[in-house]
Amino acid sequence: MGLCSRFVCAAALFLWAVSGAAAREVSGPARVIDGDTLEVAGVTVRLFGIDAPERDQPCARGDGGLWPCGDWVAARLDAQISGMRITCTGARTDRYDRLIARCDAPASGDLGAWLVGTGMARAYRRYSLDYVPQEEMAERARRGLWAGLWADPATHRAAQAQEQPPADTGGCLIKGNISDSGRIYHLPGSRSYAATRIDAATGERWFCSVAEAEAAGWRAPHG
Repeated sequence: MGLCSRFVCAAALFLWAVSGAAAREVSGPARVIDGDTLEVAGVTVRLFGIDAPERDQPCARGDGGLWPCGDWVAARLDAQISGMRITCTGARTDRYDRLIARCDAPASGDLGAWLVGTGMARAYRRYSLDYVPQEEMAERARRGLWAGLWADPATHRAAQAQEQPPADTGGCLIKGNISDSGRIYHLPGSRSYAATRIDAATGERWFCSVAEAEAAGWRAPHG
């Protein structure tokens, strides 16, 4: 018998694990909690193998403007499944007691594949490679959030846990850093954003837009 691809094998292993660990199925109309979390028949379900932006997560457009992409993804998911009967199957729960499951909807089939394939979520590679092909195709085609900049949701969560913008910034999220390279601003989702710390005592600051940062003398990082 020939060897299966890693993606086919991963899917087969998931089904094997579900069948071997007392699979649980929930079905009914769904309430969207965020881009990868639903409530179905009173059960909170975390979609298997994907990671969508958090509700409070901003993304950057091509012109550098920020927008609430986490809320947008949740709204798109809600519109996609509104009034439909969703069926979710999983065999384990996470530390928040959410059922980790694949969910199917009449209009889109596998919701995880639909979200990643339309550029509204990433493959959660820490736990599964099943949706990597959909992610790579969406990124190449610049679908959905790939048309701009967006942080890996896990990176965003880690950054939020480490540092919050001061209350007096009004929630502005662009970091204005001062270093040996000069005055550099970092957008959410950019390479150095999570590692950059802002020290107001040295003249560093938060900005609400690229235009504001550049008018104040900050520039984008090279590369």
